[in-house]
Amino acid sequence: MKITQTFNQHVVKQKNKSLVLHTIKETYPVSRADLANTTGLNKGTVSSLVNELLEEQLILESGPGISSGGRRPVMLLFNQSAGYSIGIDIGVNYILAILTDLQGGICDERLIKVKDLTLSQTIDILFSVIDELMLHVPTSPYGVVGIGVGVPGTVSRSGKILLAPNLNWKDIDLKEVIESQYNIPVKIVNEANAGAHGEKRFGAGQPFNNIVYISGGIGIGVGLILNGKLYKGHNGLSGELGHMTINMNGPLCNCGNKGCWELYASENALIKMALTQEIFTENDEDLSLEKLVKLAEEGDEKTISLIESLSEFLAIGMNNIINTFNPEQIIIGNRLVALQPWIENALKEKLAKNVLAAHQKDFQLHFSKLEKRSSALGVAAFSTEKFLKTNLEEI
Repeated sequence: MKITQTFNQHVVKQKNKSLVLHTIKETYPVSRADLANTTGLNKGTVSSLVNELLEEQLILESGPGISSGGRRPVMLLFNQSAGYSIGIDIGVNYILAILTDLQGGICDERLIKVKDLTLSQTIDILFSVIDELMLHVPTSPYGVVGIGVGVPGTVSRSGKILLAPNLNWKDIDLKEVIESQYNIPVKIVNEANAGAHGEKRFGAGQPFNNIVYISGGIGIGVGLILNGKLYKGHNGLSGELGHMTINMNGPLCNCGNKGCWELYASENALIKMALTQEIFTENDEDLSLEKLVKLAEEGDEKTISLIESLSEFLAIGMNNIINTFNPEQIIIGNRLVALQPWIENALKEKLAKNVLAAHQKDFQLHFSKLEKRSSALGVAAFSTEKFLKTNLEEI
């Protein structure tokens, strides 16, 4: 009985400590008295937990705040520089790596353009960029607390990459590879799920609780925030809506299905259409989204028309998503954000015509302001959250 009672007391203390730290993190600067009022914990409990968090250097004391009568209270701050996280977004044609503090502030960043890499080559680049970021980590009590990696594919709950068709990866335990190299906790996440989390924490999704994040790159990934929480599905494999069929007689996709949405509405689809319409030729050295954007900015009508036609295919998938999930908001992120000037109005017009009227009430379409950083910020945040949770449990 005493063991059970002691265990229960320990669990309660963990929860209370987590509540206090989370409240400080989200509302600082805050006084001990305000903490007690906000959390509902008594002042003695708050004071004891605050002292522990101060010793662990997860929070700091600052100068006195404004008095409501009597002595001015000492204010508490979250110590966002107590540790750092590395967030990496692995794309088909890029690798983006960022170093963030515990509040998601970007301290350093590396973007590497890649093409047709083998798994071994990808791992070499990952090690190189992680090593480089680690050289720039400021002095802190905890150093690098975690590494998060977003990949364009299905990831099991244990972090194994089951299938990343556009990378030609299958059954890859990247988590084990990186953890063995650095002895730091690693979290592997589907990049669209990471992007949805990044937008909810730091971007356009902050005011909303039912969000669909569309990651548009070489392929298309979708992350779902439902009722304020990331929806992963029964086995953690939800969100592969880039592989929903929009043409049963369409071409074969890397995933094995025919007529997938990403074959018509992705960056890769746009480049193939540019070749078909002879905006690009096979002999061009630069077959890129950036070149198409430059042509559009220069007023090339053929390119602008091509980009606008992509909105038709985007709208087909988005229409299905809206009618299925009834979201408050869709956020278009990743590389397709660069096309916003030419596709935003066309998308809104097409959705207004085709989406069921009841689903259009209060619906918002936004383009990411985080641009290409949504996923990297999301996986870095996952690592930070895991560190804070684990750190509190071990104390």
